[in-house]
Amino acid sequence: MAAVRFEGVAKTYPGAAAPVVQGLDLQIADGEFMVLVGPSGCGKSTTLRMLAGLEEPTGGRIWIGDTDVTDLPPADRGVAMVFQSYALYPHMTVAQNLGFGLRMSGHSRQQIDAAVQRAAERLQLSALLGRLPRELSGGQRQRVAIGRAIVREPKVFLFDEPLSNLDAALRTQMRIELAHLHRSLGTTIVYVTHDQVEAMTLGDRIAVFNQGRIEQIGEPMQVYRQPTNRFVAGFLGSPRMNFLPVQGAAESALEVPGGSLRWPASQGVATSRVATVGVRPEHLQLVDDQTIFSLQGEVDTVEQLGDTSVAYVSLQGLPEPLSLKLGGTVVAPARGTQVRLAAEPEHLLAFDAEGRRVDVGVLA
Repeated sequence: MAAVRFEGVAKTYPGAAAPVVQGLDLQIADGEFMVLVGPSGCGKSTTLRMLAGLEEPTGGRIWIGDTDVTDLPPADRGVAMVFQSYALYPHMTVAQNLGFGLRMSGHSRQQIDAAVQRAAERLQLSALLGRLPRELSGGQRQRVAIGRAIVREPKVFLFDEPLSNLDAALRTQMRIELAHLHRSLGTTIVYVTHDQVEAMTLGDRIAVFNQGRIEQIGEPMQVYRQPTNRFVAGFLGSPRMNFLPVQGAAESALEVPGGSLRWPASQGVATSRVATVGVRPEHLQLVDDQTIFSLQGEVDTVEQLGDTSVAYVSLQGLPEPLSLKLGGTVVAPARGTQVRLAAEPEHLLAFDAEGRRVDVGVLA
């Protein structure tokens, strides 16, 4: 096992208008499950490939443990990478795929067989060792790809969008298996995904990438509850956070499209600094017409999700409808119904004109 450290790492491709990764500083603790998350093209996969040695940085240094690996070839870094495409050899059995890396590095047949058996038992592949990849399901193929990494006993595991080819049920199952695997191995894992559910459920910490930079690093729920800017607030959460432009302010209220939201001066933020207010779908409530601080709108669409439902409410003057998440015991209003919505001030997030959160440390 080993810690990982990026020091001012940058990557620019010839002819590119802007760096893919710029000035990256990141420390990953020994044994930590670190998730790099962000939209497509934000630089997270390039960061992982530079750590693996598959891409050469154009600036900065990369450390694994006490070793500067910036200029080392991939085979000398002590890492093992699991790809989105599985990258299995179609003409080899599961056992041969699992042991391939060890054969190439000169291990004895006895060592290879023992390592393959251990990995197969850990990943429930023992009954499949004689099969070819085409005879396996997507989830089984992904287990083989993970097992091939395990047998090498690397210092650091690298995962690049490993679950994106699986259906929803298999993704859920594999997330649970990956979490168990990390707990049993205790090895450092660096995991890249654009899927915020994977990031929130797997990571000890997450690093949210945007345009080649890290916007915020922290424990998943800390980042979710206290985003440092509007990008992070809008990226994490499903449905995404609702944003309303502030049209006016008084001591106890923010005027927004469709009505007003309660905003006591005691929150410690000057209302003159607030350009946009954000509220998550689960923090909006249906209220009656007597509520002073509320938003009036019309239900546009309702998504029934079984244990929950999501109502989309159009407000006059707001281009996109607000999303409202309702628990299973709450009957969702029908399409076309006029409703009022309200939110407690402790659940509001305020952002300035540049998208920076102006109430960090004030609201939970």
